Amino acid sequence: MLKLIVSDIDGTLLPYGQTAISPALFGLIRRLRAAGILFCPASGRQYHSLRTLFAPVADEVCFLCENGGVIFGPGTEKAAPVLSKTAMPRPDALALSRDIMDIPACAVMISGQNVSYVCGCEEAFVRQLENVQGNLVTRVDRVEDISEDILKVTAFCPENLDGPAAILGPRWGETYHMAEAGPVWLDFGLASKGSGLLGLCKALGLDPAETAAFGDNWNDVSMLETAGVSWLMETADPALRARFPRQCASVPEVLEAILRDPSAV
Repeated sequence: MLKLIVSDIDGTLLPYGQTAISPALFGLIRRLRAAGILFCPASGRQYHSLRTLFAPVADEVCFLCENGGVIFGPGTEKAAPVLSKTAMPRPDALALSRDIMDIPACAVMISGQNVSYVCGCEEAFVRQLENVQGNLVTRVDRVEDISEDILKVTAFCPENLDGPAAILGPRWGETYHMAEAGPVWLDFGLASKGSGLLGLCKALGLDPAETAAFGDNWNDVSMLETAGVSWLMETADPALRARFPRQCASVPEVLEAILRDPSAV
């Protein structure tokens, strides 16, 4: 029996270029909750950004943030429990951050539990994080000035991802799950959405077989493979479509079908 649905945001629930979730989704989330099915946004975004996106139902859902680096249970923003947190080893996180800063035309975003730290970047990048992503942002003079645990390091690559990936991948890619997280973002972290889903299931006392997942990009692969049943967006990379034959054009349409007959999933 299905008890938990996890879904990626950008490119899945929220088409690239859009900044607001369709209000109809909030009604679906409430109906799912009434049917005994919990909903969880799963994203590389930070907690504050996700709560803002899902404001009408933010107290009623779990949040898998920073690609699984931190997971919050239902509750108000100040009272929601942290169900799990996975930090990167600090020396590696700082060294990776410096490597990203050395790449021309790239900027680094360093994720704490609910803060995005930036260093040596243009003001336009900060405005994008605050106004488009909805992040809480703190500027630091040196990456070493970050005092809290580092959960994720992200390269912002507005020109292309291939060059930075070729530079960073050999040293950092395998250990820290390097993955594209949209057209201009390259994520690194010790956690993954798959490990995050396992941690969420453990905290809630669920079997992964009782979960469903939706995603569209390479940083969703581990989550799609971990869930009991998964849907890939039809707009995904052809290589991903070859790996995940169950595909959809609209997450809300699938959620409506689940509500009609949860046992059919």
